[in-house]
Amino acid sequence: MTKRKLIIEDIEYNPSGLKALASQPNNKNREYLIEYPTVYVINDKKSNNFNVYVGESNNIIQRTTQHFNEEREDMDRFKKSSSSKMFVIGNSHFNKSLTLDIENQLMLYLSSVDSVNSLDNRRDNPQNKYYTSDEMNNIFNDIWDGLHKHNPILFPLQSKVENSAIFKSSPFHKLNRKQNAAKDKIINKVASILDKKTTEHKLILVEGDAGSGKTVLLSTIFYLLNNLDKYTSKENLHNLDTHLLVNNDEQVKVYEQIVKRLKLNQKNKNIVEKPTSFINGNEGSDVTLVDESHLLWTQGKQSYRGKNQLNDIIEKSKITIAIFDKHQILRTQSYVEDKQFNKLKDIAEKQGNHIKLDTQMRMNASQEKISWLHELVYGEKIYNIPSKKDGYELKIFDDVNKMFNQIKSKNDNKDNGLSRVVATFDWPYSQKHKKDGTFYDVKIGNFSKPWNLQLPRPKNVSKKLAWAEQKQTINEIGSTFTVQGFDLNYCGVIIGPSVKFRNGKIIYDPSESKDKNATQNRTMSDNSKKKLANELIPNELNVLLTRGVNGLYIYAVDEALRKELLKAQNHKI
Repeated sequence: MTKRKLIIEDIEYNPSGLKALASQPNNKNREYLIEYPTVYVINDKKSNNFNVYVGESNNIIQRTTQHFNEEREDMDRFKKSSSSKMFVIGNSHFNKSLTLDIENQLMLYLSSVDSVNSLDNRRDNPQNKYYTSDEMNNIFNDIWDGLHKHNPILFPLQSKVENSAIFKSSPFHKLNRKQNAAKDKIINKVASILDKKTTEHKLILVEGDAGSGKTVLLSTIFYLLNNLDKYTSKENLHNLDTHLLVNNDEQVKVYEQIVKRLKLNQKNKNIVEKPTSFINGNEGSDVTLVDESHLLWTQGKQSYRGKNQLNDIIEKSKITIAIFDKHQILRTQSYVEDKQFNKLKDIAEKQGNHIKLDTQMRMNASQEKISWLHELVYGEKIYNIPSKKDGYELKIFDDVNKMFNQIKSKNDNKDNGLSRVVATFDWPYSQKHKKDGTFYDVKIGNFSKPWNLQLPRPKNVSKKLAWAEQKQTINEIGSTFTVQGFDLNYCGVIIGPSVKFRNGKIIYDPSESKDKNATQNRTMSDNSKKKLANELIPNELNVLLTRGVNGLYIYAVDEALRKELLKAQNHKI
């Protein structure tokens, strides 16, 4: 195949700039910009932020001239500004499918850039297989690198973008086959239900384990539901009243930034909320999307006096799309009895609205390593660690300091990216700071690091950033409350004394846990009291062990467990 030729033309976005682009008969690059399909990025800088529009066209002159002649709100700001510019991107290997994919990839990356204030596009249109699809990633990398050289503020280093929490939750990721099928089914279901104008409350239930792509699917559907006017002429599907509910403070910050950049807020309504806020402050909604609905089987607490948040949400919504993973239930207050969940699942199945995702999307690990971790947590067995080379580093440490320092090195290396150390909740912690000014620490021998959210946040670090994205947190120890639902490139896990190895198997010791929400009794539906720690502590461990995309480092406090893990590492199969 002939060598690719990349052209990036930076012009003023006005009729004169377009005319100059069109009249370059002696420019050797002209045919790739004028006669080939192109991708373009219109941008307007305001202070240190940018308003951006991304598009693609088979005829860039005709398309951008059309922009000037159209009465469109999303283009008016660029036409009226004297500082608007446009990058026109050409490539000798471009075809229609490839430019559509590049357009979508630019939306993915630009939606995750801090300096982007707002981002517009007329469609979400990732492609499947096509003649040059295997070239897409290399071509995009060249394009981004070229754009970075033109404007490093609008186009920062790829590694920086990829490490952001917004990038990992962006609605512009290319979905796999099962995610695509689920997306189409859900959108069609929503359209059908609203078309019938039924008064019956409908539930769409999506089940999947950690890393199966639930968050990206939910984010994509949320974006599409807020842009259905671009995809359908049905008036009843325009301007839907949608709400996205998240029970994790860190993830709320991420979705709020996505809503702001993609201008998804409807009439300045708060469409990203915590569940209790939605229940207490809304009469209802057309579609309510619930991330991690397994956390909402909540018994009465100060701000919520009902019996079941999820049921209350369903009653307030015409359609509820709920994401559920029983292995991520961490608190007794949220515990779901089998008969309760089966009742919920039966409702969804009878309506043809039960969807399962079972493909591991987060971890770049072989199925053998994923199975090894599952057996460790839920099978309570330690087998020899699979040695298959799969791009995923699974390493056991005999020294917690060495593990911590290696994670710091991974984090400092831009090729490895965002990495943090986390731990099971086996050391005291309170959100209220100690009166003497000292921290709640994770202490192991001569190792002592503060728990998450305690170190002062530097003034140049935005409070909108999730815990793992704040630079000072590399010196803290994370927990399920700050990393659940998030990806790390490398994750170091301190397995505390609540997890032991005795008589040839893993055991869980609730007496060593400091998480009262996991160890206190739960009043069941028949009014009996039940201890749930032996179900909830494994779930906590599972959440922590499945955060790493490219690698997992483990240190176990229990000596017998540490020795057994090291033996499994030294006798790899």
